[in-house]
Amino acid sequence: MQSFLRNLFIDAGTGFYKLQRYKIGDFFGPVDLGIHLSRKYNSLNIGAGLLAGSIFPGSNRLIFTGNGPAWSGFYISTMGGASLVFDNLGINGLSIVGKASKYSILYLNREHGEEIEVELVPVNVQDIWKQGRGGVYALLDYVLENFQHKYSSPPRILAVGEAALTTDCGAVCSAPVKDEKNTFVETWAGRGGFGSKMLQEHGIVAIIYGGSYIDDDFRDRNVANEWFVEKYQKKLSAKDIEATTKYRFDPNFKTGGTFGVNYAKSFGTTIFMNYQSIYLSDDERKDIHKKLILEHYLKQFNEETIDTKSQFNCGEPCAAVCKKTRDEYKKDYEPYQTLGPLTGIFDQRAAEKLNHHCDAYGFDAISIGGAVAWIFECLDKGLLNPAEIGVSGKPKFNLANFNNVEDSMYNADLGVEVLDSIVQKRGIMDFSEGARKWGRRISRQKGKNLLDLFVYNAFARNGWMVPNQYWTPGALSPLPINGKYFMYYGNDFVDPRALGQLNAERLKAELILDNFGFCRFHRNWAEEMIPEIAESLWGIKNEYLAKLKLTASRIACRNASVFYESERNIDFIHNFLKRKKEVDKLDSPEFLKWLDYFNKDKYAASLDFWYETHKGIHENLREF
Repeated sequence: MQSFLRNLFIDAGTGFYKLQRYKIGDFFGPVDLGIHLSRKYNSLNIGAGLLAGSIFPGSNRLIFTGNGPAWSGFYISTMGGASLVFDNLGINGLSIVGKASKYSILYLNREHGEEIEVELVPVNVQDIWKQGRGGVYALLDYVLENFQHKYSSPPRILAVGEAALTTDCGAVCSAPVKDEKNTFVETWAGRGGFGSKMLQEHGIVAIIYGGSYIDDDFRDRNVANEWFVEKYQKKLSAKDIEATTKYRFDPNFKTGGTFGVNYAKSFGTTIFMNYQSIYLSDDERKDIHKKLILEHYLKQFNEETIDTKSQFNCGEPCAAVCKKTRDEYKKDYEPYQTLGPLTGIFDQRAAEKLNHHCDAYGFDAISIGGAVAWIFECLDKGLLNPAEIGVSGKPKFNLANFNNVEDSMYNADLGVEVLDSIVQKRGIMDFSEGARKWGRRISRQKGKNLLDLFVYNAFARNGWMVPNQYWTPGALSPLPINGKYFMYYGNDFVDPRALGQLNAERLKAELILDNFGFCRFHRNWAEEMIPEIAESLWGIKNEYLAKLKLTASRIACRNASVFYESERNIDFIHNFLKRKKEVDKLDSPEFLKWLDYFNKDKYAASLDFWYETHKGIHENLREF
């Protein structure tokens, strides 16, 4: 097995490139190498794990690292399946430095073991975005049409949309290629703003890569089965099928995928109408969930997607088939939640319209969805008026007599207008430095704090991240990287100091996956088995785990999290505690202490809650 990580450096400003090797032991994967390179070069780093191309399901996740523009600090974003083709380049990583003088496509190809072909091809990307399917989809199609004849097997493309040009939260989009066409099963490196970094800092609008290089990837299934039988008394495939039940089909809920299972089991805790749901009684939330989600939004999904078994994988062979679709629309929970119930949309046709428009622009759908919901409430409460942000009206944000179909579509149409305003910078809309900085500036101009209605995690001066869509304090924890699952997101109450500890443990566990390029949907076995596999193949288990602890501490030492700037954040925590008392009848002394503190002075209590969580994170992530 290989003893070096092979990283290709490309200077987009000059076109020069070089291959550099890093000894396995000094670095083990795209995360620990990425944090080193991003500090040294401020590069955009794209890498695969050591087991990319192997027989292990979920091992082909492509990992993006660097200083994420939206987060304003080191960030990790991952993309399903995209390293299976990347492995054909015969390298482990790609680092882009410098900036092309004209917006360009980066072409990478390695056929028959020859040297990697590298070319920067200038294009007029604004014209391409207006063609065909539009936006990022048009760019994917343009690149494939013009370059695929150079490859002996289907290549893969990474592309950005207009959001990468005009905001800090542009994502990177990709899709498996089949029958010489881009499929509808696109995957995203969404969080952190790496699409914006790729375009604004390096001038790269798309990367196409592939080849026929044959690496010494691990493919001995008999040996792998021996490992799994010894550990779980099950062969690899059987254990993986068990571990990925939720993402395929969960018979307990008669649905599947993150969308289906999360909505089926979140009775009473679903977030909607820009988090205003947290102020309702539990009976009111359950009634709305039943009428608008279970009996309509989820029912549509089950009938159109689950019952028809319209499901695919991300580009690698995988039993999870987690990509749930209807025609060209891919249904994941968090995008269809932020650009769904959070924005007052409870109908699939309306959610499809808004999500597709968002995706064509190439936004991080979770963060921009949270921002749209926030703008909707500002319009509804009169803090913003339609004319000044370039839209035609106010949202339907009152659920009394809400019509699932008509009112959802009305809100979707208005959401499309808001996205257009953000990208086109209509009126006062300008998210080029992020929603948080824009909100701060507009609040000063108006003398009203718009940010009090915006739920986001703040980092450094301008960094922002709309949290994962779970009503739990872990989602608002002061972590060095937020918006991923580097947190404890269980529904139970955990004392904040212990919550910080659990967050830190979750961060370290997730790094086991990310640094080996594994999908977290396989975490129920991968977190345990990756170190064991590393030991069997390279004899590096202890070194790998020690390096991960060091990497976690290096990430933690950059933690510039900022205490809640939004009152809605404070109420998010406070009302979570109220619900635990009223609904779950929790009465432990530690819990009651915090609830009483919040009831007396929610501002002082939230500051102490935040700092106690912060303490737990830091004391767990110390290097020694």
